[in-house]
Amino acid sequence: MSNKSKKKEKKRNKKKEANQESDRKKEKNRKESKTKTKTKTRTQTKTKTKTKQTKNNKPIENNRKKSKSRSNSNNNSKSNNKIKNKNNKPKKVDLHKNIHYALDQQIEEVQNYGILLENEIYQLCEKAKEIFLKEGNVVNIAAPIIIVGDTHGQYPDLLHIFSKHGSVPDKKYLFLGDYVDRGSFSVETITLLIATKVRYPDRITLLRGNHESQQTTRVYGFYNECLERYGNITVWRIFTDLFEYLPIAGIINNSILAIHGGLSPDIAKIDDIRSLDRFKDIPFFGPLCDLMWSDPDERDGFNQSFRGAGYTFGENITKTFLKINKLSLIVRAHQLIQEGFNLNHSEQVVTIFSAPNYCGTINNLGSIMKIENQSEPEIIQFEETREHPKKMLKIVW
Repeated sequence: MSNKSKKKEKKRNKKKEANQESDRKKEKNRKESKTKTKTKTRTQTKTKTKTKQTKNNKPIENNRKKSKSRSNSNNNSKSNNKIKNKNNKPKKVDLHKNIHYALDQQIEEVQNYGILLENEIYQLCEKAKEIFLKEGNVVNIAAPIIIVGDTHGQYPDLLHIFSKHGSVPDKKYLFLGDYVDRGSFSVETITLLIATKVRYPDRITLLRGNHESQQTTRVYGFYNECLERYGNITVWRIFTDLFEYLPIAGIINNSILAIHGGLSPDIAKIDDIRSLDRFKDIPFFGPLCDLMWSDPDERDGFNQSFRGAGYTFGENITKTFLKINKLSLIVRAHQLIQEGFNLNHSEQVVTIFSAPNYCGTINNLGSIMKIENQSEPEIIQFEETREHPKKMLKIVW
């Protein structure tokens, strides 16, 4: 290649490089210009936003401080509320306490000669069934205890017992059955006792008597009372169904048998009572019938009862039974006694009757038995209370 050609080629390369450098500068300027425009737009937008949020010519920062202060105040308020709720516990719902409150209200209502609604009776009895199921046929009971015999719907006398000798839970009670029939206030009597049992299950024991039966209550008053008070027999059915859950007997301090009626030729040991099927209406014969219907007698052995159900049993039967079961005494109810109590079989059988002036015509005394921890049992007699309600029986239909 000639020198002339070389010079031309060199000149062309220089021009090319100059053009490339010029293009690079233009591209750099374009990018810088674009970046500045974006930054300017952002700044303007931010300024507008600040201007819009500023109120009363005050900078937005003050509002932010106020907002932050307000937020802290709200948080502190919430925190204080949490502390208040934690201390006073108004939000916490204690179902157990609510049930106790409802039962207390029901007990107070019945104590004032009110009666519960049908659905309340049903719920009460369903809860009572759960408690009775846990107790079994024979309940072990520790003194001190107050033992009450037949009450037979004589509600004013029941209230008198609680008023005079202490109410549940301050005192512990054992009832020997026959809560309904004969008297005018069977509904109030059985309702109060069942409500008290549900409220304080460990402070009151309710045994079954021969009148806790569908067959007997149909004849002697409870059926008609429920029909009159509620307009139907639903409440009667609810209660008589519950009666089949009541325990049969109690053992006090491992030495005293508590039962409604008496002994049976089919029952030699306490375990024989424990093995019975109690979840049925009281039959016309058999050991369950005997325990509800039998009476002590001066004749030895077992003899046919004038009642047409159960037996009479003599002192030799009592002594044998107590010896086999390592017991010292039988306390029972079931019999009307003019003095309110009776001692049989060399004072090894005690009868307690707690319905004074029975049926309003007999003019008998009532009695209860108190057993303290180590002392001898004490029998207390009482007359019919004169504090009868002045108002009419309540009817709910």
